Parts: sequence; C-alpha cells; structure tokens
Amino acid sequence: MDRVLYIVNAEHEANTYIPPHQHECFELVYYIHGHGTTSIGPRSFHFRPFTFALIPPNFKHDENHQPRPEVLFVGFHCGNPIINTLSGVYDDDKEHTVLQTLLRMNEEFKRKRDGFAELLNLQMSEITVYLQRLLAASDFHSPAEDQMQYVLNYMNEHYRHKLSITSLAEMSGYSYDRFRHLFKERFGHSPHRYLLLKRLDYAKSLLLHTQMHISGVSAAAGFVNDAQFCNMFKREIGLSPRTFRIRSKVNE
Repeated sequence: MDRVLYIVNAEHEANTYIPPHQHECFELVYYIHGHGTTSIGPRSFHFRPFTFALIPPNFKHDENHQPRPEVLFVGFHCGNPIINTLSGVYDDDKEHTVLQTLLRMNEEFKRKRDGFAELLNLQMSEITVYLQRLLAASDFHSPAEDQMQYVLNYMNEHYRHKLSITSLAEMSGYSYDRFRHLFKERFGHSPHRYLLLKRLDYAKSLLLHTQMHISGVSAAAGFVNDAQFCNMFKREIGLSPRTFRIRSKVNE
C-alpha cells in the first residue's frame, strides 16, 4: 500500500532556484501556477500550470521557477512496480484529476481529523492507480514525447518572436543535434524550417488582409529585417512580397 510521508503547499518568489537535492522516497510535485524548468536525474524538463513532476527515490532534481509559482508536493513510498518506471514531467487530464485529489489530501492533512493518515494513503493509492490506467490506455505519453509536443506548442505560440534553436533544444531536454533530428523525424521539418514556414504563412495573411507596409509585415512576422524577409519570401513563394500582394488583389 502507498504511504504518504508529507504533503506541502508552497508559493515561491519569482525567479526562485531550488538547487539539486534528493529524497529517499518518491516525490510528486504539482505545478499549479507558474512555469520554468526542472532537471530530474540526467534530463531537463519544462513545466507549466497543470503539469506535475514524478521523481523516483534518490534521483537528484532541481527547479528553476520564472513567474511567481505555486506548487503542491507530496512525498510517498510506493510498491507499484509500474510507477517505479516513471520519471519526468507529465500533463494532468482536462478534469485535473491529479490536482483535485492532491487538494483533497492537503485539506485532510491540515484538518488532521481521526484517521487522516489512513485516508491520505488511500488517496495516494488513487493517484497511483490513475497513473497506471493512463499508462495502460496509452494516453500517458512518455516524457520525451511530452517535451517535444510542448516545444512544438511553444513554437506555435511564439513563432513571431525571436527564438533560438539552442534554447528550444534546452527546453526539450536534448542536445542541439539530437533535438533537430527528433523534431524533423516527428514533425516533418527541421525546427528552423518549421519556424520559417509559420512566419511566411502569417506574413501572407498580413499582405492579403491588411494595408500594413512591407517593413511592418516583416517585423510582425518575426523576421530579422526587411532584406531577410524579402529574400526568404521570394525564395519560398516565388514572388516578392509586394508582387504577391498586387497579384492576389488582382485575382480577387
């Protein structure tokens, strides 16, 4: 049976770094607010709200929080052999099942009514059974898959900003070369080309639907300067941005 050793709800200051440390028990760290990075053993992961880290016994881990975070973490012993195979950062489901169970546990711990320790152990067993079901149903992706999908989501949200492939590789937890290889293998393009195509698609939309000046389109779509934008656009589309806009309006 699972046995809960401690449960803590904590808020840290922004830009807090918690140096490497380890426990003799499992630790589940749930990130309620904030985002940042954590290293678990030899690998690095990015966390965000409604994700949680699962850290096996005696694994060194740290946390680097950026905005002001709130975390809820629990230390426990677990005899489930499947849970023993897990380590990394994972997504909760849409109903936030893990979080809701942890909140009930935290409330029970604060009240300390008769039998609270036994109830905490039962609720922790709920969580480990839930994780086992997700794993069995193949809905619980491996940390590597989660990280690559998170990097893709991040790129889709921030492609108009300055992004370096080096920083994206660090976010994925892989080396620069390994990240580029895995990204192309999974998504069909190198990270650099994927960003270029996203920026060009956005630029085409601005050229078609706004009167924005070419330099404004270039800046809004995330290109370094007008010359780079015009060269890339003509190379990929076959027309200069200005000609593309004129011909598109003629054909309407």
